[in-house]
Amino acid sequence: MGKGGEEVTLSEYTERVKARIAGWGADLVGVADVEPLTELKVDPPDLLSGFTRAVSIAVQLPISVFETISDRPTPIYSTIYQTANRILDEVAFRTSVAFQKDGFYSLPIPASQVLDRENWHAAISHKAVARMAGLGWQGKNLLLITPQYGSRVRLVTVLTEAPLLADAPVKNRCGNCTLCRDACPVKAIRGVNTADHYKEREEALRFSRCAERLTNEYASLPGIGAPICGICIKACPFGRRMKKGDRPKIIEGSKSAADAQPVPLM
Repeated sequence: MGKGGEEVTLSEYTERVKARIAGWGADLVGVADVEPLTELKVDPPDLLSGFTRAVSIAVQLPISVFETISDRPTPIYSTIYQTANRILDEVAFRTSVAFQKDGFYSLPIPASQVLDRENWHAAISHKAVARMAGLGWQGKNLLLITPQYGSRVRLVTVLTEAPLLADAPVKNRCGNCTLCRDACPVKAIRGVNTADHYKEREEALRFSRCAERLTNEYASLPGIGAPICGICIKACPFGRRMKKGDRPKIIEGSKSAADAQPVPLM
């Protein structure tokens, strides 16, 4: 991401890193200082040792896939969920190797790897890293809420010793909204807000209710095969509607469809 021997400022290098990661398919990229993350439960316990920064990477999920969900996840959602995880793992891998080529140790953490299925813990909480990296805030559904896409994102983390400018957490904007609480089919979401983050997940969620429905019922549905839901994600108003102004202005060309040459979409 840098050029050998080239002098570059901390700010310039950070922006280059983010631009390169975005070019590989990320929709959001942020940087967290590792020091506050040492309070998290990580596996192994020395996971963060030697690293100073955690790069949080997000990809958005298609809005329309959540409209296929009513009272349970759908096979389409399950496939897209898994596709997003594969994309994130590839982006994290490329990011880690790019840092390595610049001379910095780094470690990509798999996007969706549960190491403790009794307590549902991964190597590190991607949501906590993303919050500290300024990608969004912790919602009442205990998921990361981004201003752009709501919870319609998947996340991955790359730990690194590369010198990067750390981003700052953003303000919680859930306010008095209780749409996720009202939508939850097992009433797992308490609807309690937090200015910063929940010290324990039980403050926000009756976690066992959620986990039992996902693992005992939804994961065994035909075409699902994973403990996923999507109902509270669909309910979140952030990112539920696209901004029509973002559409390209497509004008009718002078050539007929038969005469027109193929034009790449991107």
